[in-house]
Amino acid sequence: MSRRPVAATAAFVRASRTVLAAAALAGLGGCAVLDWFGPDRPQPKPLPAIAQPIAPRQVWMQSIGAVRFPLLAAVQGGTVTVAASDGTVTAIEAVSGRALWRTNIGARITAGVGSDGTRSAVVTDAGDLVVLEGADVKWKQPLGTRVATAPLVAGGRVFVLGVDRAVQAFDAVDGVRLWRVARPGDPLTLAQAGVITAVRDTLVVGQGPRLAGIDPAGPSLRWEAVVGSPRGANEIERLADLVGPVVRTGDTVCARSFQASVGCVDAGQGRATWTKAVAGDGDLIFGGDGSDRLTAWKTASGDVAWTMEELMYRGLGAPAALGGSVVFGDRDGTLHWLARGDGKTQARVPTDGSPVAAPPVAVGDTLVVTTRNGGVFAYRGS
Repeated sequence: MSRRPVAATAAFVRASRTVLAAAALAGLGGCAVLDWFGPDRPQPKPLPAIAQPIAPRQVWMQSIGAVRFPLLAAVQGGTVTVAASDGTVTAIEAVSGRALWRTNIGARITAGVGSDGTRSAVVTDAGDLVVLEGADVKWKQPLGTRVATAPLVAGGRVFVLGVDRAVQAFDAVDGVRLWRVARPGDPLTLAQAGVITAVRDTLVVGQGPRLAGIDPAGPSLRWEAVVGSPRGANEIERLADLVGPVVRTGDTVCARSFQASVGCVDAGQGRATWTKAVAGDGDLIFGGDGSDRLTAWKTASGDVAWTMEELMYRGLGAPAALGGSVVFGDRDGTLHWLARGDGKTQARVPTDGSPVAAPPVAVGDTLVVTTRNGGVFAYRGS
């Protein structure tokens, strides 16, 4: 239990709005989970001609070192914080590309980055949670479990979701473990990034095929809503674990269930609003299936706005919505700019030839993309 009475604190609410705004811009990964590998994988379709091209401009580039883990770049105000596998953590000013600070934590990183603008958090390959204030390491705590999901820093606490989908809470100031909650009963979970985020004064966590709303001061369960529907003849076929990142518009949180569906939940009331088989905003939710067939759904109803098959089998990652475009990165590091209204190709922009390592993030009118080789690229539309 908490040493401090912080239930529904204003700090947690403010942090949830900022963190979730960044998550909504980053969007939901769709196709990378079921990426096709090996010599027998289906071949991509020829790329279509660009009928009404735009000309995105690269405005800056930074190098941070190779990224070999599911990086989630943290956006706070105009700052983007990223990390490399070798332990380097860097905060970059999104407008100019200037490195505000850079440090190495002295251990390899396997999950991160979470940030509230003051503190940043990552997890090492030894299973330690490491929290920094600026470039200074403030504390470390052993977690006792594998972690693939970036920690959440909000309301004076650091929340960590393990691959077993157990959640731990730590005091952000001194690293004291405040509580741990686990949900029994799910025989299999994915060793990839799950769902953990904040909506107002509620911690929202993906546990199996369900979204759970937890009191961050408790922990006590406030609500549960089913997003995925496990089905199949064996445990692997029935695997419907929720995977991140999520999309939020207001109190609505949308998440994707592995192999199954996409669903949106009203986090204020704890009820599912619709489910489908996702990046997005108040108008449209974007995503794809395991073969990179893309779909845009209307956020309010779940009705299909458009579909697009020209980028099938290209190993697409999570998209980002930017102005009149939605942008997907592929396994070759190419950024595909599509018109948000109808899915028509607007531009193709190469990076450094390595796969896009993290969901792109939009900071104002700037799109920031990180690749596996450690390139951090920023673009603005034409």
